[in-house]
Amino acid sequence: MLDLPRLRALHAVAVHGSVSAAALALGYTPSAVSQAIAKLERETRTTLLERRGRGVVLTDAAVRLSATARELLVLVERAETELEERRGLPTGRLTVGAFPTAARDLLPGVLARLAREHPTVDARLTEVDPHLSVGLVAQGVVDLAVAHDWDINPLPAPEGMERAALGQDPCDVLVPAGHPLTGRAAPLSTADLAHERWICQPPGTVCHDWLVRALRATGHEPDLVHQVTEYQTQLALVAAGLGVALVPRLGRGPLPSGVVALGLEPVPVRRLFAYWRAGAARRPAITETVRLLREAVPDTP
Repeated sequence: MLDLPRLRALHAVAVHGSVSAAALALGYTPSAVSQAIAKLERETRTTLLERRGRGVVLTDAAVRLSATARELLVLVERAETELEERRGLPTGRLTVGAFPTAARDLLPGVLARLAREHPTVDARLTEVDPHLSVGLVAQGVVDLAVAHDWDINPLPAPEGMERAALGQDPCDVLVPAGHPLTGRAAPLSTADLAHERWICQPPGTVCHDWLVRALRATGHEPDLVHQVTEYQTQLALVAAGLGVALVPRLGRGPLPSGVVALGLEPVPVRRLFAYWRAGAARRPAITETVRLLREAVPDTP
């Protein structure tokens, strides 16, 4: 009989594309994942991974077996959900994927409270981009994802997925102290910022795409002079007088000296959501975690 944890390891490699990435998602070491797949190869008498350059690729047999593994994992999840629902108490392992600022500012308190109130839940957090997190839930790699989108760039809920709105995360325009815009009494409009030098996240991220779309809507091509992932680095660049940035409040922390937050009208907001598979919708560990997330999201001012 095929070993389920070994099938889970193979499925994770298929989803993430490498042994190291699969290990990170599963909370294992790369050696443990490699050993699990090696045992699965002996168990099935089939070559599943082939080395290519510095990485590995799945053989045709592994691709087919991974698809079967996904079906089995869905069945196992259904059985676990029914048992947990029958007990009526949150329990078992719960894997959560969250975007960086939520992982820093929202999840620590939620997971700590979950551990206090429901010690039989083994919650594990993975930081992941919103574009990827929903897919990871659909593929069975994580149980629950905390993601965000923008009104002009919505993040859909794929078939077989459910989601709950958690709240909104307002954004401010951050400028260096002494910037000419700091003298404006009324809130800024997007058109007021069309000719600024921008500090933003790299292409392919939700925040980058929103900023480019919003500025192009004014008829101007944005001048993106510095593109960095971490908001704290963006704050440092603004403080040095190297540009302006649009930064959400969640996970931002106190503004450094020399940085001023200005309001924008209409206020740009990130919409926060929790995603999970429809088959696990009744699982108490998920419903309880979603409840705690909703309580933890600050009310929009």
